[in-house]
Amino acid sequence: MDKLVYLYYIALIVILLWGDRVYKKNTWNEEFMSLSQTKYIQGFLAICVMLHHAGQKTCAPWHDPKYTVHGLDFFVNIGYLFVSVFLFCSGYGLYKSYKQKENYLQGFVKRRILPLVLAYYSTGLIFFVVRLLMGQKMSVPLMLCYLSGVMLCNPNAWFVIALPIFYLGFYLAFKFIKKDGWALFATIFWVFLYTLLGTLVDHNNFWLCGEWWYNSVHLFSIGLLYARFEQPVTEHVKKHYRLYLTLSVIGLAVFYFLSLAAQGIFSYYGENWNAPDKVQRRWICLLSQQAASCAFVFMVFLLNMKIKLGNKVLGFMGALTLEFYLIHGLFVDLFGFDFLEIRPSLYYIRNVALYLLVVIVLSVPAAVLLQKVHNAILRKK
Repeated sequence: MDKLVYLYYIALIVILLWGDRVYKKNTWNEEFMSLSQTKYIQGFLAICVMLHHAGQKTCAPWHDPKYTVHGLDFFVNIGYLFVSVFLFCSGYGLYKSYKQKENYLQGFVKRRILPLVLAYYSTGLIFFVVRLLMGQKMSVPLMLCYLSGVMLCNPNAWFVIALPIFYLGFYLAFKFIKKDGWALFATIFWVFLYTLLGTLVDHNNFWLCGEWWYNSVHLFSIGLLYARFEQPVTEHVKKHYRLYLTLSVIGLAVFYFLSLAAQGIFSYYGENWNAPDKVQRRWICLLSQQAASCAFVFMVFLLNMKIKLGNKVLGFMGALTLEFYLIHGLFVDLFGFDFLEIRPSLYYIRNVALYLLVVIVLSVPAAVLLQKVHNAILRKK
């Protein structure tokens, strides 16, 4: 029965290809970086992120083998590739909006940062209540850490901490630096400092608690750069499209397997055996993953230059990406073999196909409801 999980792979392909338009030689999807197209891509990748987290729960090699059920192995190690596309789109969209919308920085914090902060605390509160209902014993200091946000009550919420940090860097740079080039440099340097700090911090229970906090954030900077030089870069790529597409596919394969080898040899977890060069080890692992994620993002948008996405499922998920990203992990853990590695789960569903079905059926309406609550608080239509 567990082999039924492979039907989800077929469903993914159908969702991705349904309603697509393929462009012939010397013709292009000129809307490949439009808001609608990037939303379609993000909607698809939101589903992939859910499969990544479900895969980590069902067949990750670091769990007790007695709980291992194969089927989602493909997704276990590639979550950072999916997230890299979100960060690229965020950087790209931020700079394009700044250039195209008059007085864009006015009300920027309320418009761009506040919704992410709200999403962080609202989902954190949901996880906090569920943790209590599931029987987690909490000291007063731990409760205060969770409620204040110093510790992540929702383990997947790092994204809505990192993104406001980058947005704040962008806002300050473009508000106080008059020349766009220098403001862009300052923003990119801000992201670099964040990344560097991440490599200096050992794994912990607070912010910057692991490599997933920083191993894909460089794509935010690349998104900014592409937005700045979009026209000449795009025209150049079109002239050598087949070459770049081939290189991106080969590069993704090569760099991905190199990243696995680098992590196996050097590891992000040097502190576990008191390695004196633990930071340098993280840098090597990071560089290999950065190369793989760059190749992946490049490949995704090269393909989108020739394939125009568009169907109701991707549109629906694209509009729901943030809330779905933040809430699906609750159900991944409630029906996995344990709950957040602290308590037995609500109900352990060992059959992966049924497990995914339950996670999806509960996550989607929960995300819709969460979005409605957020919009009501922010008074958005």
